[in-house]
Amino acid sequence: MKIDIVSDIVCPWCIIGYRQLTKALDSCGLTVDIHWHPFELNRDMQPEGEHLRDHMMRKYGSTVEQSEQNRAHIVSVGASLGIEMNYNEQSRIYNTFDAHQLMHWANTLNRKHDLKLALMQAYFTEQLDISARQVLIDTAASIELPVEEATAVLEDQRYAAAVREDESLWTSRGISGVPAVIINDKYLLSGAQGADNFAAAIKQIQSEQAI
Repeated sequence: MKIDIVSDIVCPWCIIGYRQLTKALDSCGLTVDIHWHPFELNRDMQPEGEHLRDHMMRKYGSTVEQSEQNRAHIVSVGASLGIEMNYNEQSRIYNTFDAHQLMHWANTLNRKHDLKLALMQAYFTEQLDISARQVLIDTAASIELPVEEATAVLEDQRYAAAVREDESLWTSRGISGVPAVIINDKYLLSGAQGADNFAAAIKQIQSEQAI
């Protein structure tokens, strides 16, 4: 079974959806390779990022109370899946283009999955600015990726065009929101559906392919 996930690092439902999916795969007795693909929620985000609460209020028209309730719900769902989300009053959201470029490079070393999870931990748990190059380099170093090469990749932007091409590929296929889980290049599961729903979908796909 081939599984592609289109997602962004700063999307809480992407890490939640991933954990739900892995829980579903475990319940089905399946071990698969996850292939991550880039999506930018905030392509035009300013370099310093934006205060998370202000961003959510502006983007979705929510009130302060609604924004806080949404964050509390996300933290609760994340905690139930072993995800530590340490939102606070200073939490910000950032542009992720450089991070996606670094993951593209990590993929050439067969370490994209490891870097994706490390970056999500850096952002959600450690509340780090993952648009900052030193944070990206330190995160790569934390999983023993070569620091000098990581630094060069960010400085010369050698994978910028490749990331843009990959982003365009998935949007051209109709992906407009994340997480988007694509199974065997055919079946699309949108959003963080819950482990039980993911498991049911996986079993249905298996039964259809067995016919």
